Amino acid sequence: MQAVVCRDWGPPGNLVVDTLADPVPGPGQVLVEVRAAGVNFPDVLTVQGKYQVRPPLPFTPGFELAGVVRACGPGVTDWRVGDRVIAFTRVGAFAQLALAGVETLVRMPDGLDFDVAAAVTLTYGTAHHALADRAQLQPGETLLVLGAAGGVGLAAVELGRALGARVIAAAGGADKLDVCRAHGADVVIDYDREDLREAIRAATGGRGPDVIVDPVGGAYSEPALRSIAWRGRHLVVGFAAGDIPKLPWNLVLLKGAAVVGVFWGDFQRKEPQQHAQAMRTMLEWMAEGKLKPLVSRRYALAETAQALEDMAARRVTGKVVIVPPPVTPPASSA
Repeated sequence: MQAVVCRDWGPPGNLVVDTLADPVPGPGQVLVEVRAAGVNFPDVLTVQGKYQVRPPLPFTPGFELAGVVRACGPGVTDWRVGDRVIAFTRVGAFAQLALAGVETLVRMPDGLDFDVAAAVTLTYGTAHHALADRAQLQPGETLLVLGAAGGVGLAAVELGRALGARVIAAAGGADKLDVCRAHGADVVIDYDREDLREAIRAATGGRGPDVIVDPVGGAYSEPALRSIAWRGRHLVVGFAAGDIPKLPWNLVLLKGAAVVGVFWGDFQRKEPQQHAQAMRTMLEWMAEGKLKPLVSRRYALAETAQALEDMAARRVTGKVVIVPPPVTPPASSA
C-alpha cells in the first residue's frame, strides 16, 4: 500500500509517500480501505513532535478516516467486510489502508459521503463535547466562537445553533465571516479589522457571552475572557495561534467564571459510551440537515504535506481531507 511516512520530527515538508506492506488486523481490529482522511491541527503538531502523545518513529500520521472494512481480526463479530465505517485512529489514516480498533468505529449512515464522514469525528466530536458536556450550553445563552471558520470553530457554530444558542462568530477576513454566516452565525466579528473586546461588547449589549469556545489561544484569549458574562464558561480547546496565553486569574474571580479544559481525545478513550452517543446524535442531526460539515478542499495522498502546511498557516476553512488512490489489487481478507 501507499502511505505517508514521518521518519523524524520536523515540518510537514519532511513527510514522504512510501510503499509499505499491507497491515494485518490483530485481535479487536479491522483493516479499513481509506476513502478519505480528515486533516486536523493536531496532525501538524504530531509530525513536529509537539503533540501530547508522541507515536514511535517512523509512523504514518492521520487521526481520522472514513472507508470500507476490508478484513477483520480475531474476535471481531459485529463488523463485516464491506461495512462503511468512520474511525478514529490517532495515527495511520494518511494511507490507502489503515488499522482501527473496533471501539473507535462508527457505522456510516446511508447517503453520507466519505469525505464528509471523514470530517466529523475530531472537530464535531470536540465541539459537541465542549458545548453539550463541558459547558452545558443552554437554549437562549450567548455563545462566542473564536477561530470560527476553522474545523472546530465552524462545528461549534453549527452545534451552538442546533443547541439553541445565539452564536457570535469571530474570525479573520470577510470570506471566512461569510462562511460563518452561511453555517448559522447570528453575529460575526472580524478580529483582523475590529477591536475584539469592543466588538464583543457591542454584540452582547455589554453583558458578554455565556460560553466562549477558544481553539486559538494567543492574543485572542484575554480580551475574550475579559468580556465574559457573569458565571460564564471559557472553554480551552487548543492554541492554533501558536502561543499558550497567560491569563490574569482575577478576571475569573470577578466574573464568577470558569475556565474549562476540553480534551476530546481522552474523553473518547475514557468515556466511550458517552462519545458513541454523541456521535449518534450528531449523525442524526446531519441526516436532518441541522449540521452541514464544510469540506472546502480535497488533497491527493501525495499532497499531504501541502495540506498540513495550509493547516499550519491557517489557510483552511472548515475541513480539508486527504483522498488516497484506490487499492489495487484488493487486500487479502484475514
